Amino acid sequence: MVRLLFGFLGCWFRSQNDLALENVALRQQLANFKQRQPRPALTNADRAFWVLLRSIWSKWSDALVVVTPETVIRWHRRGFRLYWDALSRKGRKPGRPRIDREIRKLIIQMASENPTWRAPRIHGELLMLGYDVSERTVSRYLPKRPPDQDKIRQWKKFLENHRHAIAAMDLFTIPLATFRVLYALVIIDHGRRVLLYGNVSFDPTAVWLVQQLREAFPFDTATRYLIFDRDSSFSTHVVATIKSFGIKPVRTSWHSPWQNGVVERWIGSCRRELLRPRHRLQRASCHKAAARVHRLLQRRSLPLRARQRRTGITARAA
Repeated sequence: MVRLLFGFLGCWFRSQNDLALENVALRQQLANFKQRQPRPALTNADRAFWVLLRSIWSKWSDALVVVTPETVIRWHRRGFRLYWDALSRKGRKPGRPRIDREIRKLIIQMASENPTWRAPRIHGELLMLGYDVSERTVSRYLPKRPPDQDKIRQWKKFLENHRHAIAAMDLFTIPLATFRVLYALVIIDHGRRVLLYGNVSFDPTAVWLVQQLREAFPFDTATRYLIFDRDSSFSTHVVATIKSFGIKPVRTSWHSPWQNGVVERWIGSCRRELLRPRHRLQRASCHKAAARVHRLLQRRSLPLRARQRRTGITARAA
């Protein structure tokens, strides 16, 4: 790596022709090496170099020959997981402490014998019996119930009838090459699927979210409903600000991303088409093809007129 750094600094004092010829010579030798050894052994320093180069150079995939661009992206994600896993395990034992089997059986028995009881009621009964467990632990061991089809139909009908008066917002994460996490806020209109507002921050506090809502809904542009999930970032202060705008906040159910499907689909498209470098060339080619199609449709959409027939014009043989 030290020799590579000094070689990079020396390139600033060389002519452009020398650099171009050296680039061609190195590429020819690398192509021969690739044919002899399709899977070269790479060290962690090599992987870190390509991950860092990917974050500072937009055309890094054009110069990559040893491995595929998807491999470099996979290295970055693996390092991201290892970094945050090491931080979460520092000074703590891995995993959650398990509760006794007797308590687990008692939770399942109470839920099966009393179908209307959920986690808050069962948690209160366990405290009365002398078992010190949290409500979150009780909800984790409850048997799953089939979804209520009537409530699903009611929610879909609500979205269909009020789609022009609904906006939805959500937060999603963007991992960076430095292993930091960037949080992105998006607000989308349900009626026309228009992105109303978007911004990013490393620390999405309640004060920051309130300011983004003020910029997203200035003056009298607020919608009637605003759908968002139960993220802890959307605190009571944020909900109170939404109500002060004359907007009715609607929270989705726990672990139900389908209830906010418009935003979830947009986030999925953003991750696939904007946050993956391998799709940049495909996206550029698609934009060019779309431009050609639009020009063709514009020609065909001109007002039609009767075709004029010209007489008296004959072709002469050369």
